[in-house]
Amino acid sequence: MAYAVTQACCNDASCVSVCPVNCIHPTPEEREFGSTEMVHIDPRICIDCGACADACPVDAVKPIDLLRGPEEAYAALNAAWYDGTEPQEWGPPHFPAAPPAGARDLRVAVVGTGPSAGYAAQALVTAGVRVTMVERLSEAGGLIRFGVAPDHPGTRRIGSRFAALREHPRVKTRLGVEVGRDVTHQQLLRDHDAVLYAVGASDHRRLDVPGEELPGVVPARRLVGWYNGHPDAPRSVPLDTERAVVAGVGNVALDVARVLLTDPDRLAGTDIARPALAALRDSRIREVVLLGRRGPEHAAYSNSEMLELEHHPDLDVVRTEEPLADLPPAERPRVVLAFSSTLAAIEGEGRAERVRLVRPTGPETLEAGLVVPAIGFRGAPVPGLPFDDATGTVPHEAGRVVGGAAERAYVVGWIKRGPSGGIGANRQCAEETVATLLADVAALSARR
Repeated sequence: MAYAVTQACCNDASCVSVCPVNCIHPTPEEREFGSTEMVHIDPRICIDCGACADACPVDAVKPIDLLRGPEEAYAALNAAWYDGTEPQEWGPPHFPAAPPAGARDLRVAVVGTGPSAGYAAQALVTAGVRVTMVERLSEAGGLIRFGVAPDHPGTRRIGSRFAALREHPRVKTRLGVEVGRDVTHQQLLRDHDAVLYAVGASDHRRLDVPGEELPGVVPARRLVGWYNGHPDAPRSVPLDTERAVVAGVGNVALDVARVLLTDPDRLAGTDIARPALAALRDSRIREVVLLGRRGPEHAAYSNSEMLELEHHPDLDVVRTEEPLADLPPAERPRVVLAFSSTLAAIEGEGRAERVRLVRPTGPETLEAGLVVPAIGFRGAPVPGLPFDDATGTVPHEAGRVVGGAAERAYVVGWIKRGPSGGIGANRQCAEETVATLLADVAALSARR
């Protein structure tokens, strides 16, 4: 009974390091690792030991014989990844490099408590470093707590790993402390040997179309924060409309569409914010139109996210190249995928009421009282650090901040590499930055 990796895969490769027969690929050392949605188990080699399932932080690895419903497709998806390849030979064991001398005497401040901060703190603690995690909000968790859809409990489960880490005797957590408001970089350096920033991408990319500032236009970042209870999110979202238009076809866009159309009774068993759940019970939205500027082959959503949407019990999925106004009325809630469609303007008297589109069939006007830009996130400047406005990142060399006055500053996650990659991508990113930090300390100690 071989195992298979399923939708919830966070791609942090925890399973790769424990597999005794090297049957999980791509590994972090392989070129494909940065471009695949998930890792895959080769059923030809799997010896059914279950080590990968035990190591998986999000319970994404399951025996093939136990897959049910939409998850059954993952048996074939895992096997298909190896089509035309020869079974891999066992690779040499990988042992992490020993921390440099003096690491156990270090104190490092990690700004943020999301996944990139968690992986960085994990690597630092493993090296014996004492860590202070600094979070501007009154609740820890970052992207895992406030960015993952509430109906994805498997993905959220990785948060328990980082919560346990924050209880480690060498880790302290300071909540409600914002760098630039409550404390400066230099002040952090008084008590720490270095400061590592894991602040994510806290802004959103703009559509730059007329009407973008109208009430009823709610960027995906803010809407996701609304249904997850983020303290900075809007208190309400306009749901008094039969149609919502989402500009974008990435995973966040699919999350938004799914949450807006899921039966609230189903959402009641999740961690969704209770005010949002109450509002969704009174929602009039019956259709969510997702706009992709290019064809479906360029869509940014993952196969697993689309599989979940297509098998959702509460809604239908429709793809169309015809004029949207020609779609027949739906008997139940639906998601409409409209590719090769450009949002040209948002119009309305005092609020968003309709959108003007440019589609292969010609210009169209579509009624919509809720418009959600979901075309990506963007990093915001960090007080005291240099900032590249073109990329929305902090300039760095392997995680070490360069080009500014801030000393002993390091970055990890989206503020380092831009808003790309899922939760698991932060593991390798963090390990690179921590390796740089520890090497800098070793070099400094050698010169003393």
